[in-house]
Amino acid sequence: MLSRTADSLFWLARYMERAENTARMLDVNYQTSLLPQSAGNATQGWRSLLSISELTEAYASRYGAIDPARVTEFMVADESNLSSVYNCLRAMRENARAVRGTLTTEVWETTNSTWLEFRRLLKDKLHQRDPAAFFDWVKFRSHLLGGVTVGTMLQDEALHFLRIGGFLERADNTARLLDVKYHAPREALSAERDPVDDYYHWSAVLLSVSAFEVYRKVYSNVIQPEKVAELLILNRAMPRSLTFSMTRLVSNLGKVSAGRASETLRQANRLHAELQFGRIDEVFATGLHPYLKGFLKRVNELGNGISEEFLR
Repeated sequence: MLSRTADSLFWLARYMERAENTARMLDVNYQTSLLPQSAGNATQGWRSLLSISELTEAYASRYGAIDPARVTEFMVADESNLSSVYNCLRAMRENARAVRGTLTTEVWETTNSTWLEFRRLLKDKLHQRDPAAFFDWVKFRSHLLGGVTVGTMLQDEALHFLRIGGFLERADNTARLLDVKYHAPREALSAERDPVDDYYHWSAVLLSVSAFEVYRKVYSNVIQPEKVAELLILNRAMPRSLTFSMTRLVSNLGKVSAGRASETLRQANRLHAELQFGRIDEVFATGLHPYLKGFLKRVNELGNGISEEFLR
């Protein structure tokens, strides 16, 4: 496979996954904002959203003070924000167009119609009139593309590069979400924090990764921050956990490596092994923030390694 083809497939999947994750985080913040809470707590939620994507300064330079409607506009439709849903879906469609001959008709038509329908929804201002419906639409289109891809494409290098990009982006986003959301209540509030606030805060985190029911099934217990961290980091069966994402990434990376020596594959296997055999008490002994920062650094290095070895 030509490296430029592999590169387009890799980024096609990354951009769709990024758009979905952005929609998930916006949806949870929107739903949480409808609950009774102080103005400070509400503002902190939107500030955390920008922090997760490292967009705090970019937003402040363009809009100034935190405002829910402006944050939503910035994260959904702002063309100057390279991580907005608009730019992610546009880049996804352009990468798909560049490798049109590699994709099945169903995958191309799903990708293209997603972009065209998205532009229509923006023109109709659905993200302002009914944010929840809009975010559900983005998540649905991502799931539809994932299903069509796995269900129609040949199990060859093209599919492997798509899945490598998707799972790499998913691991990165889950780590960012957990890092910011875990520390937000500890930084903003004292020991007087209301347990009800804690419940809604952690429910929102779980809902943002479709893990609320999964948490109940796995732990059958009240929601505890340490258990949420364990589920999203170490659980091998949780589809958006770090361990699950790395398991799928290593599997697909091994297939495109085709048995040849690969430093990137070695590093990926090492990170996967640490997750697979890690324990949550060891993570907290290190410190959750340093642990997740280290993980994000290694994931970024993996992305660079994949680009150097396979895509350039």
